[in-house]
Amino acid sequence: MEKHEMQYQTVHFNLNGKDVERTVDVRASLTDMLRNDFRMTSVKKGCEVGECGACNVLIDGEAFNSCIYLAVWAEGKRVRTLEGLLGPNGELSDIQEAFVEEAAIQCGFCTPGFILTAVEILESGRDYTDDELRKLLSGHLCRCTGYENILRAVRKTMNRRLGKA
Repeated sequence: MEKHEMQYQTVHFNLNGKDVERTVDVRASLTDMLRNDFRMTSVKKGCEVGECGACNVLIDGEAFNSCIYLAVWAEGKRVRTLEGLLGPNGELSDIQEAFVEEAAIQCGFCTPGFILTAVEILESGRDYTDDELRKLLSGHLCRCTGYENILRAVRKTMNRRLGKA
């Protein structure tokens, strides 16, 4: 019988504006490292196969399902989680406030992933149609809301940022 040796690697990256490092099993997912080593509990473990969007994080400004992204791939990258959106005194970002205003949250499990995808959408500075927004948000599964309130919250924030509201 072959003895299986664990392989570890030290990963250096920026997490929510702070340079960090961790030594991780090379097979560990970014979800596991963020949750277990950094207590980023907004990063949810849903399907663990990249289908539901609950584990979504921003890596260098682009949304990724962290459950199918190896932790070691974060080397040198900028990773943002929902915790990184809060202001210095814990105030909510504009997109988080819009989710509250539009009642776009029920159980809340999918919310962090949706919000991070919304941040990627909003930071593009583009004016999207509802159909385009639906497509961009389609990588997320929600069992509660029927999605319309989520769409309204993203549209409202987009319009505010573009000076249309």
